[in-house]
Amino acid sequence: MERAGAQRGGRAWKGRALAALCLAVLAAFAQGCAGTGTTLEGPYPEEGTRGGAPSRMKGYPKPYCVNGEWYQPIPDARGFRQRGLASWYGKDFHGKKTSNGEIYNMYARTAAHKTLPLGTLVSVRNLENGKSVEARVNDRGPFVRGRIIDLSYTLAGELGVVGPGTAPVEVVALAAPVGSHDPNVYYTGNFTIQVGAFRQRDNAERLRDKLGERYRNAHVVSAEVGGEMYYRVRVGKCSSLAEAARHEKALGGAGYPEAFIVAE
Repeated sequence: MERAGAQRGGRAWKGRALAALCLAVLAAFAQGCAGTGTTLEGPYPEEGTRGGAPSRMKGYPKPYCVNGEWYQPIPDARGFRQRGLASWYGKDFHGKKTSNGEIYNMYARTAAHKTLPLGTLVSVRNLENGKSVEARVNDRGPFVRGRIIDLSYTLAGELGVVGPGTAPVEVVALAAPVGSHDPNVYYTGNFTIQVGAFRQRDNAERLRDKLGERYRNAHVVSAEVGGEMYYRVRVGKCSSLAEAARHEKALGGAGYPEAFIVAE
């Protein structure tokens, strides 16, 4: 899988101007996600163009250009639902910057999307096997026609996408990014913090007991993934995404850097 970049070349009458504009916008999306050019997927504002670029509407994030195609991120993910192909990206991008400035971790529970607000929490369901995962959008892509989301290696494995490379999925927005203008930042359900996952229940219970000495609502949730049973250790019970984010940060500072927010 190759990471997309701004496209130079093209006809002389617009090539130089378009390439310069694309490169300027893409500087904010260093190491954006994998793939090659495609058309815009999902909802976006009906608007005119200015010099080949979508004219920016009030309240909308800046549009950006990849391989000569323009994409307009949406300002609000409420009610967002989309079907298409999911793909994944792994070791070639592990350790490189994502579009929001984080370092990509192929074992984290993150994903890339072309237009959803960065930081949005989404549910991704494999329409072939019914398996579902939750992901936090922290990157842009995939820039391949028909593909709507790029999953981390870990999430792709849980969803059954690693082997075939792609799979038909449904993406549903669950929560807005922390700090969003949306006053109801979490769209569905309650949520907690997952600290670890084990194949052996005894290991999960030991971690649960250790966490229970310091944190409330330490518990184990079992789930079958790829024909194997996993035991997930979670703590906390939060009623807002901002509260969950504070707990996630605290757990990271306490020696659990892989802790992440999940809906229950």
